[in-house]
Parts: sequence; C-alpha cells; structure tokens
Amino acid sequence: MLRGTCHCGAAGWTLAGDPGPITACNCTLCHRYGALWAYDFEGERVAVTGKTASFRRPGKTDPALEIVFCPSCAGVLAWRGLRLDEDGRRRMAVNVRLSSVDKVGHLPIDHFDGLDTFDDLPSDGKTVRDLWF
Repeated sequence: MLRGTCHCGAAGWTLAGDPGPITACNCTLCHRYGALWAYDFEGERVAVTGKTASFRRPGKTDPALEIVFCPSCAGVLAWRGLRLDEDGRRRMAVNVRLSSVDKVGHLPIDHFDGLDTFDDLPSDGKTVRDLWF
C-alpha cells in the first residue's frame, strides 16, 4: 500500500496494489503543480483522508476534474473526475510526489501531452527518481 501526505500531515491518500506507471503531464495545471500521478477509482483502490478543499478552473463551463488539496498547507493531494465513467465509477489520481522516494522512485514514468495533443508520448525510460530533483 502506498501512502502520501501533505506537508503539514493533516491530509493524505492511500493507493492499494500496484500503481502501474506514473504519469507526468504538461497541461496548464500539472506543470504548475509539478505533480506525478497514479490512477484508480474513487472508493476502490484510492482513498483520500483528512480535511480537503478543491479547485475547479474558473471559466470552464464543463470542467472535467477538480484538484483536491489540503486547506492548511495547500499540498496537492489528487485530482478527481467530475463525470462518472459509463460503469458509474469516478476516476481519481493521487500525487505520488507526496510519498517517499524510496517507495515510488523505481516506478516508470509515462509522459502525457495534456497541453497540445492529448496524446501519450513515447517512453524515455525515466522513473520517478529521475524526475524527483
């Protein structure tokens, strides 16, 4: 089980099982937050704990997701889909940068172009440890 906590420790997340590859995205939110994402579904393998707040981009008439963060220290915990999948599940991703590098450093990185093409990019063989610094 992977765990991550915000800086002040008031909120966090858990992810049960194999997180799979971690996504580095270059969209306008992700590149500002510097987050690296592991995915699953709300109420399944992903759980967020503690008091949280959320942010939805202003001006978007139909935003796809919200950013979940700690209201005390503003640590970005996760993103949460605002629409249910066809099977009724809600997609979530947790920010693995809130975990310890010894737990997640070996995980491979998948790059996603969320800024221009919305395409997965070719693997460059990097791991979370390579992007940590």
